Amino acid sequence: MPLRFTLRQLEYFVAVGEAGSIAKAAEQVNVSPPSISASIAQLEAEFGVQLFVRKHSHALALTAGGRLFLKEAARLLNDADALHDIAGDIAEKVRGPLAVGCLLTFAQIVLPALRKKFEDAYPDVRVRQFERNQGQLFEMLQRGEIDAALTYDLELSQDMTFEPLMQLPAYVMLPAAHRLAGRAGITPEELVDEPMVLLDLPYSREYFLSAFQGLRPRIAERTGDIAVMRSMVANGFGYGIANMRPLNAMSPDGKLLVFVPLLGDIRPLTMGIALPNAEHRTLTVQAFIEHCRRFVVEQGVFGTERIVK
Repeated sequence: MPLRFTLRQLEYFVAVGEAGSIAKAAEQVNVSPPSISASIAQLEAEFGVQLFVRKHSHALALTAGGRLFLKEAARLLNDADALHDIAGDIAEKVRGPLAVGCLLTFAQIVLPALRKKFEDAYPDVRVRQFERNQGQLFEMLQRGEIDAALTYDLELSQDMTFEPLMQLPAYVMLPAAHRLAGRAGITPEELVDEPMVLLDLPYSREYFLSAFQGLRPRIAERTGDIAVMRSMVANGFGYGIANMRPLNAMSPDGKLLVFVPLLGDIRPLTMGIALPNAEHRTLTVQAFIEHCRRFVVEQGVFGTERIVK
C-alpha cells in the first residue's frame, strides 16, 4: 500500500527537528503551531513510528528513529528542490530531452537533416526520434511519450494543437513510360480503370480514396511503406498517390518516376507539427517549432509547394 504524506509535512517535521520546539519552528516557516503539530502526528501515524519525545518547557527531542527519519527527510527535500531547478532549466533554456515523432511517409526525406541542424544549433538538447504512422503518433502524443509530431492535418483531435508548415497537393506517381506520364494533370476518372498501388496506412488510405468520390478505384496492390510503393510503381504494378515528392525522381531501385498533379476536389494536405494542448510550452519545444519553419523555407526540400503563413 503506498505511503500517504506530503513534502509540506516533511518540511514542518524537519523545521521542528532542527529548532527543537514547535513554537520556534512555527515562527521559522510562518505556520500556526497546531498545523505543525497535526502534520507531525500524521507522519507518525502514517509511518508507525514515534519521532519526538516531549521535554520540559514544551521542548521536543528527536527519538533515535526520529534522528534517522530527519536525515532522510532532509535529503528528500533537497532532491525535491533539485527537481524544481531541473524543471526551471528545461522551461527557461533550450536544453534537455526532446522526443520527436515523424510520419513514416516523409520521415526519410525530412527528419535526419532537420534533426541534425537542430542539434547543431542547440547542442544541449538530446533528441530522440520515432517514425510511426498517423494513428501511432496520436497515441504517443496522448500518452506523453513524444513532445511533438511532424505529420499531416488528418483526423486531429481536440486535445491537440497543430502548427502548420506547408501545404502539399496530391500527385499521381507513375512509371516514366506510362501513357499518362506526359500529362499536365490527371483526373480521378482517368485513373479509375488503372491498377492502383495504395499506400495503406491509417487515415492516409481514406484520404487517398476520397479523391474518387463515389468511383471505385482498381486497387491492385497495398503497402504500408512509401519506398516500397515507389518501387512497385516504377516497376509497373500500378500508379500511386502521394503528397510528398522525393528530392529526385528515382525510385529506391533506381528507376525513373513521374509525378503529375492530381486534379479534382481532393484537398491539399498541410504538413506541420502536432502538439498536445498545453498552457505553456517549454523554450525547447518552441525553438523546435521555429527551427522547423526555418528549415522548410531554407532547405526547399518539398519542391515548389506553398508555405503556410
